[in-house]
Amino acid sequence: MDYVKLLESLIAIDTTVPPGRNYEKAIDYLEPYFRGVGFTTEKIRIPKENANGQEGRVNLIAHRRSPDKPRLIFYSHVDVVPAEGWDAFTPKLKNGKIYGRGAADMKGGIAALLLGLDKIKQMSLNYDTSVMVTTDEETGQANQIRYLGKYLEPVTGAYFWDLDSSFGYVVVASLGAIQLDIKVSGKSVHSALANLGVNAIEKSVGLLDALLDLKENVIQRSSSVPANPDTGLTHMQARLNIDMIKGGIKVNIIPDECSISIDRRLIPEEKVEDAEKELMDTLNSVEAVKWEVTNIFRIPTVPPLQEDPVTDKLSRLIKMVTGSTGRYGEMGSGDFGPIASNEWKAKHFGLGVIRSDENFHGKNEFVRQKDIEDLAEIIARFLTTP
Repeated sequence: MDYVKLLESLIAIDTTVPPGRNYEKAIDYLEPYFRGVGFTTEKIRIPKENANGQEGRVNLIAHRRSPDKPRLIFYSHVDVVPAEGWDAFTPKLKNGKIYGRGAADMKGGIAALLLGLDKIKQMSLNYDTSVMVTTDEETGQANQIRYLGKYLEPVTGAYFWDLDSSFGYVVVASLGAIQLDIKVSGKSVHSALANLGVNAIEKSVGLLDALLDLKENVIQRSSSVPANPDTGLTHMQARLNIDMIKGGIKVNIIPDECSISIDRRLIPEEKVEDAEKELMDTLNSVEAVKWEVTNIFRIPTVPPLQEDPVTDKLSRLIKMVTGSTGRYGEMGSGDFGPIASNEWKAKHFGLGVIRSDENFHGKNEFVRQKDIEDLAEIIARFLTTP
């Protein structure tokens, strides 16, 4: 299999979300590859009501079923974040690296999966194996994942291998998340008559100060789960960041609105409801400010899967193929893990081709060819050896 051509062609299909472009085109491109490695396939059109009102959400389910064997399902997504300021959808191969939007996150992982499956397409698999290729991971796909569950049964007790993960170690945990949009209200007047108005930007300063005080407490919280040393951390850590502030329309007008966006990341030991209450208590502690929450997004935390025969096996195989290994928590979040673990009572772990230096979500994103080849070999061995 020419995985370089496969990946370059997949990168060239602009699947940016928002708005969610060319999903069906990407799925139509991939479907023959999965059939070519011995899988049956089914395109799933997600109903609008199960896709947060969005249309054109086409997913792919592929199977090599052996119901008498342990259930294993590979998770992937085909959507990518927007790209500006570079030629992101014209892939380039240079010095063993493939450049383009989605090369690392996570079309390179799909290419590695197909390359691995191609190596063993004539062999018997040790697992009742399925693959899901999904959409909207970069904006929120929880309802779509729930809809796909009926096409993947049995999911209870299954193992889910998350390909949207880092390379070189078994991902055994991830962060939960709360993302909060707050609107601070004031009264707009001419700047020279500020005494008759209420400056929403200035009023927001009290909220910002309170949040920054809370941040000093939050970032001291460390998990028992080790973090990949490449992050510069010894263990997973909680986060609180004020990532967006918008307000004002002209320099001589007192602003009547100011919007603040907060990103709170939770270590596995924290609960999303406790973290949300902490945020609300902090905001409510600030007097004489009129504010309201306009949007909130939650990703629950998941218990880590550190001790398990499957993660033991995968850790050994990574060591055999790459020379190093480990079990670490990912300093990232996603919808899929909590649904698999908390709702489906399945076991969720990860290994992909993402590295922190590959500019995923940034300009000139790339993936290493060697990592794709190594992941393919690990997948092939995992599926065919005891």
